[in-house]
Amino acid sequence: MSTRPPLSTVLPPLICGTATFNYQYNADPFSLPTNAIVQRALESGVNAFDTSPYYGPSEEILGRALQQPQILANHPRSSYYLITKCGRIGGSEFDYSPSWIKYSVLRSLTRLHTSYLDVVYLHDVEFVSPPEVLEAMNCLRELQAQGTIHYIGISGYPVPVLCSLAEMILRETGRPLDCVMSYANFTIQNHSLYTTGLARLRKAGVGCVSNASVLGMGLLRSSGVPDNGKEDWHPAPKELRSCVQKAARWVEEGGEKLEVVAIRWALERWALDGKVGSEPIGVSLMGVSNMGEFEETLRVWNSVLDGIDIPGRQVTEVKKQWSLDRRAETQELSEEIRKILGEYCDYAWASPDEGYVNKRVVKGFVDEVAPLPKAE
Repeated sequence: MSTRPPLSTVLPPLICGTATFNYQYNADPFSLPTNAIVQRALESGVNAFDTSPYYGPSEEILGRALQQPQILANHPRSSYYLITKCGRIGGSEFDYSPSWIKYSVLRSLTRLHTSYLDVVYLHDVEFVSPPEVLEAMNCLRELQAQGTIHYIGISGYPVPVLCSLAEMILRETGRPLDCVMSYANFTIQNHSLYTTGLARLRKAGVGCVSNASVLGMGLLRSSGVPDNGKEDWHPAPKELRSCVQKAARWVEEGGEKLEVVAIRWALERWALDGKVGSEPIGVSLMGVSNMGEFEETLRVWNSVLDGIDIPGRQVTEVKKQWSLDRRAETQELSEEIRKILGEYCDYAWASPDEGYVNKRVVKGFVDEVAPLPKAE
């Protein structure tokens, strides 16, 4: 049994997501200013980083960035949080066997140049069976007992699946999950994480519920879904994309940009409504590919905080009132956007797709599973 404080009391409310350090979102992730992004994040108090082996070179890029001399000199390992995942290997390849889970965790430790991981999620749990999830969770708890992992949880897309698995793990093991991460389910387009999921997750004792992909994996942008120059990978149907672009044009006619409205609405509403346990505000992830995106998201986030009463945070009345006025404006815009989206409000695409088959036939195969390094 872990004696660590609840994750909700230590995790920062804004996490720097690094799924963008990946070929899926960017044609050449190694050309991104990742060193500058990571350093600026730490300087600005965004001292938690989310990654995954499934995100291509993301773990390696993040690990290298954290080895910069100026970061090593000014930001000891204990001053930031590393969050990664395990179990997903490829688009249609998953391995939740204990031997693979241990190997994946060891590989993440190596790539991230650390002897422990603050949070590890089972990645995209909807693609495997509940018994496989339970077996992998028990494996993670063994690593947690050793000190190799501090907190453990599950991540995925379908809210009902996340809820049912959180309930199953509590029922079968007598211990709740430390955390659950949901993506693209609390956006202007889709409110389901809040309307159908949060109460169930709280009841299942989940310590922290993080909201990721506030733009719906890039769907809610004026320019449309991300184009990596290789394939159209986004799961949103063409009808939903068309509705989003119609909404984007309407927003632009009023002098706004869809992504600006969508980011602020999701960050603000989840901060206010997504609290779990002892959290002062709900936890969100931001994903950026350049310094401009980082600075703009940080500016919006700080403005959101200006309108929330947070112990120890001082803000002028002018800034507080501006934040509250902007909150009202954003809410009005979001309601009009949802009218345009119509039947696609709260629409969730299938995950996995119909006919999905796991390509991983032989489970747990690795060349060598080296012993885990001792935790600090």
